[in-house]
Amino acid sequence: MSDVTRAEVCVVACADLFAGAGEVLASPMGLIPSLGARLARLTTEPDLLLSDGEAFLLTPESTVEGWLPYRKVFDVVAHGRRHVVMGANQVDRFGNQNISAIGDHARPTRQLLGFRGAPGNTINHRTSYWVPKHSTRVFVDKVDVVSGVGYDRAVGPFHDVHRVVTNLAVLDFATPDHSMRLVSVHPGASVDEVQQQTSFPLTAGDVTETRLPTGEELELIRTRLDPDAEREREVR
Repeated sequence: MSDVTRAEVCVVACADLFAGAGEVLASPMGLIPSLGARLARLTTEPDLLLSDGEAFLLTPESTVEGWLPYRKVFDVVAHGRRHVVMGANQVDRFGNQNISAIGDHARPTRQLLGFRGAPGNTINHRTSYWVPKHSTRVFVDKVDVVSGVGYDRAVGPFHDVHRVVTNLAVLDFATPDHSMRLVSVHPGASVDEVQQQTSFPLTAGDVTETRLPTGEELELIRTRLDPDAEREREVR
């Protein structure tokens, strides 16, 4: 297992986001989160539902196995039976996420995606974030625009910002005030490195090392899910 890459560690960290999920609609955005969700479906979470985002439910190999028209997704969203993994251009210590704009919202210096579904996602069901490059530009004291709603603004019974997976670490919000906590660092990274790349102090108690993929998981990633190793382009 000495040849396991950082990208493969990130894939299994994303797979572990869905641990114990059962029959939940997984909506991973981006290659690494998608590989993680598909890996979870093939191993620990066989009841996980994977969607093409428009009309169909899919197997991990993208074979159609069911029908879920887009309009019906909103029924799932409103009842908390979904776990979305979104990106974040900025995220703060309470899990507020920005994918809308950089700078003052009235006169932004950079226009991004817009709010998209982030507000509805974060207040209606479990949400995690994937950040391929952990840096102080992303982990900021205060986001410029609140797209996804964090714990200091939380409303509703289904609000659940679960975890943040980055190229360096796994973080969550399991602290008394729901501020960000360092859970594990990936092999080759350190607590000091993660803190240096974060603009605010992280709670860091019993920090572990992010687990390596099992032999079965590694085989699935390399031969079945991503034989062309596209994952290595996203995490170097």
